[in-house]
Amino acid sequence: MDFLFYSALVFVFLLFFVLKTFVVVPNQSVFIRERLGKYDKSLMAGFHFLIPFIDRIAYRQILKEQVIDVPPQVCITKDNVQVRVDGILYLSVMDPVKASYGIDNYRFASSQLAQTSMRSEIGKLDLDQTFVERDQINSSVVKSIDDASDPWGVKVKRYEIKDIMPTDTTLNSMEQQIKAEREKRAEITHSQGERAATINRSEGAKREDINISEGEKLKRINEAEGVAAQIELVATATAEAIAEVASAIQEPGGQEAVQLRIAQEYINNFGMVIAKANSSVVPMGIAAIQGAFEGFSKVAENFKGQPSFPEAPGKGKG
Repeated sequence: MDFLFYSALVFVFLLFFVLKTFVVVPNQSVFIRERLGKYDKSLMAGFHFLIPFIDRIAYRQILKEQVIDVPPQVCITKDNVQVRVDGILYLSVMDPVKASYGIDNYRFASSQLAQTSMRSEIGKLDLDQTFVERDQINSSVVKSIDDASDPWGVKVKRYEIKDIMPTDTTLNSMEQQIKAEREKRAEITHSQGERAATINRSEGAKREDINISEGEKLKRINEAEGVAAQIELVATATAEAIAEVASAIQEPGGQEAVQLRIAQEYINNFGMVIAKANSSVVPMGIAAIQGAFEGFSKVAENFKGQPSFPEAPGKGKG
């Protein structure tokens, strides 16, 4: 039993000695070796020997590019709108000694610095600009972190914004604003349509009135020209008739023919008046009428084949 116990004890001691004496560093990694609590050497990939109880591996740094998820945070834009922003940070350890002794936890520090820089950059922009200028924001955040992380031996490769999400209150306000904007555009479009329709109707009415007035103008001109032409024709015919009558009067017996014609018209018209009236009125004396008929008889005798007028009738019925 004692032999087995001591054998196990020796095995444990040898195992502990091996673990403390020999170390294998993986590829793309660097181990920081301290001797008696002081930095001694950076161990690169491969097999290395340690002095037990004197040397120790104080830090293990990874040289590969690391991805750090930056927690979401609420930022306030230039136009006082709250938005929730989160992102991803990509960095690499360039100096393992500085990364080990320059800062306690460069991953946590880089994440906090990214959040601080993000709040600062978002505060410089309006809400609309934050959605369209992501590349500018990413570049500004990278520059801020890279300048601050140089003493840490860390190189920030890039920063990417995952999402920019307004808060619930901001979303409600934006929805109301968008709704109001849509209603405004609808009202403007409707009013523009009404204005265009009104203008078209007025233009149509105007053209209709112009066409009607032009038609009336042409109609009146045509009517006036027709009346003028008619008057001209009547005047011409009347003038020709008067000329013919005047020429006929100058012929022998023309004066007597005129007097005969006047007498015939007088008798005809006088007969029509008597036929329509209930009582008859003789406008001149019997002797005067008889004298007139005698004058007419003399005129009639000058025409061959014309019978003489009969004697004047007696008084009319009262």
